[in-house]
Amino acid sequence: MTDQSKIPPPEKPADAGNRKRSPSLIERAEGLLDSARFKPAPMPHKLAEPQKKRGTGRPVETASQKHVGAPTPASAPAPAATASVTPASASTPPRRRHSELPPVYFSRDVHVVDRERLRAQGLIEPEGKVSRLLEEFRIVKRQLLIDARRMQKERKLPGGTAQRILVCSPHPGEGKTFCATNLALAMAAEKDCEVVLVDADFAKPSILSVLGLPRGAGLLDALANPAVKVEDCVLTTDIPGLHVLPAGNSSRADSEYLAASSSVDVLNRLTQGATDRIVIFDSPPALAASPAAELAKHSGQAVLVARADKTGQSALEDALSLLESCPNIRLMLNAAHFSPSGRRFGAYYGYEV
Repeated sequence: MTDQSKIPPPEKPADAGNRKRSPSLIERAEGLLDSARFKPAPMPHKLAEPQKKRGTGRPVETASQKHVGAPTPASAPAPAATASVTPASASTPPRRRHSELPPVYFSRDVHVVDRERLRAQGLIEPEGKVSRLLEEFRIVKRQLLIDARRMQKERKLPGGTAQRILVCSPHPGEGKTFCATNLALAMAAEKDCEVVLVDADFAKPSILSVLGLPRGAGLLDALANPAVKVEDCVLTTDIPGLHVLPAGNSSRADSEYLAASSSVDVLNRLTQGATDRIVIFDSPPALAASPAAELAKHSGQAVLVARADKTGQSALEDALSLLESCPNIRLMLNAAHFSPSGRRFGAYYGYEV
């Protein structure tokens, strides 16, 4: 069997307690160096209160200065963007549409139209019987009104351009004033429409004499003088829905006034705030005076009047080229005689032949 008894520890030598211990390496190094220099300073009995210094806080950014882009490093904060921020009060308000502006009203003074003159010149009689002439201009006005409403909805033309119709002819004596006056009388009979007949033949105005109305300031006066309001020049007639704007005092610069930028505001006031108002220009002949071409730029539709057996094809083509700035040009044949087998509104329908 194996001996399981404890093994006694080794005996110490007799002189082990009297032997002197040799110094360590650190102790020998302290003896060579002046260790007093490396001793820490004595701890004071009471420490002084530390001074509290407020640190520089991070600038607070307003909602308009916050940057939404990529984050910037903390050591290089993004500069404030106050210089590029425009205050809301300084922003330009959106321009209101022509139909949203406050309406422009005409004078309430009523001027009587001479019915005898209308009858003597073969024009439509507002209170007369339904005639063949009235029916023909009913057909003409219906298509013009349909196109005017369509252009208003499309809003492709500026201001009240869609509500303006230019009536013109290549040469004098082809019936443009006759057609413009009858067209205005026919449109005035509409239940939801009113008309402003403008005498724009500045060299030879005739609308006032045709209707028997007094002379006065007109379109040229409003174009030449900003102090004259065009609505103050409009004459209200006793025919419901019919207003007349005279040509005004003649001027050698009529085309220049129409071409000026200020003419846009003057013409816009005729239909401002009144979407059911139609303006009809009786302009000078296109091949005889230049205002017709300028008025075409302000009109949504143009009616070019040609007299049967008188107006030539070349004259029509030349007039069309001068009016090409108008987006919609129509041709009206005046003084045409139809054969018995052609279109005719007869007595069978109760109309006067």
